[in-house]
Amino acid sequence: MELKEYRYKYETHCHTAPVSKCAKALPEDTVRFYHSMGYDGIFITNHFLDGNINPEARRLPYEEQIDYYFSGFEQGAREGERIGLKVFPGVELSYYGTDFLVYGLDQAWYKAHPEILEMEKTQELQMMMEEGAFIIQAHPYREADYINHIRLFPRSVHGVEIINSCQPQLVNDMAAHYARQYGLLETCGSDNHWAAGVFARLKEKGVKQELAGMCSAEPVNSVEDFIRMVKTGQMMPCKVTIQ
Repeated sequence: MELKEYRYKYETHCHTAPVSKCAKALPEDTVRFYHSMGYDGIFITNHFLDGNINPEARRLPYEEQIDYYFSGFEQGAREGERIGLKVFPGVELSYYGTDFLVYGLDQAWYKAHPEILEMEKTQELQMMMEEGAFIIQAHPYREADYINHIRLFPRSVHGVEIINSCQPQLVNDMAAHYARQYGLLETCGSDNHWAAGVFARLKEKGVKQELAGMCSAEPVNSVEDFIRMVKTGQMMPCKVTIQ
C-alpha cells in the first residue's frame, strides 16, 4: 500500500474583523498569518446573521447584509491570490451559542433564501443539506456563560469538529466521543479570531498554543474538493504547535 504524505494544510474555521464582531484581525492579516505558518489554504467562516455578526450589518436590507457578510471572504481572497494562499468561503451559523460550520453554499444561494432566518434550526440545516451544503457541528461541548446548555444535532449534520484549538482538552475529547458513537465525520479547526495574536490569547486562556486544521496528500482547489475529500477520507486532522 502506498504511503501518502499529508503535506497540504487547510484551516477550516477562522473569523475576521469587522464582519465577526468578536474577531480582532482583518482578513488580510489573517491570510498573511496563515501563509507564514505554512498553510496552503483557509476557510473564512465568519458569524452569520443569526450570530455574533457586526451589528452594523443588521441595519441593512437583507441582500446587502449578505454582501456585507461575504465582504470578509472577498477581501481575504484578494490577498490570498496576491501572496499565494487559497481562500475559501464558509459560514458559521448559531443557535443560542450552538454553532455549525457550513460549506458549499455560495453568496447567491443565501441571497435567494432569506427565509432561513425564520426557520427552526433543524429545518434550516436539513434544507441546506438537501441543497448541497456540508455541515459540521463546531465545538459541540463548549461551555460559556452565554450557553444555557449543551445541544447536540447528530441527525442534522454530516460531522463534528473534534479538535478546536481554542477549547480545552475535555471539550475536544467529548466531541470526538460524540462523533464516533454516532458515526459522524470528524474535522478540526483553530477557531482563530486573532490571526498571529491567537497564541497570546491561547496562553491567556491556559490552552495549548497550537493551530489545527485538515491536511491532505493532494491540494484542495475548491470547496467541492474539500467536501469530497473529507467525505472520502482523503483528509486527516493536523496540528501546528508553536514552541
